[in-house]
Amino acid sequence: MNMRHSRRRLRQAGNNILESALVLVPTLAMIVGIVDVAFGVFAHTTLQHAVREGTRYAVTYSVKSGMGHDASIKSVVPANAMGFLASETALSKVFVRYYDPATFTEQTGTGSNAPGNIVEISVEGLTRNWIASALLGKLAPMNFYIRSSDRMEGLPSGVSLPTR
Repeated sequence: MNMRHSRRRLRQAGNNILESALVLVPTLAMIVGIVDVAFGVFAHTTLQHAVREGTRYAVTYSVKSGMGHDASIKSVVPANAMGFLASETALSKVFVRYYDPATFTEQTGTGSNAPGNIVEISVEGLTRNWIASALLGKLAPMNFYIRSSDRMEGLPSGVSLPTR
């Protein structure tokens, strides 16, 4: 009897390992998928916050010491991006554009940040790889294109237009 019970236990132990593997693999895949999607939503929301803060900063004509208007705006966006724009290549993905409110044509050069114009701050073409790429092989990366815009406020009396 003892010999028969020990053989049955060995077979059951093997079945338990197989059943655990068949349940664990899909469960881990679902967990990694949920984490990937949650990370993508978190990154998008964080970058959206960062460009909104850049837009808020832009419309007030604030400038940091020794910097022009656009450079000051571009320094505010990464400061609010929780490290997503920490590298130099990521910083090159931040754009500041000005548009005429009547024609919506892009304004460039001196005076393009005049009161009444529309300022658009954007993060374009920033990519991040999926965590699941390590498990499933090459997956297309997440691409972020995020914009925020507002109308430039009037200048306070006695204040001149900052250089771009």
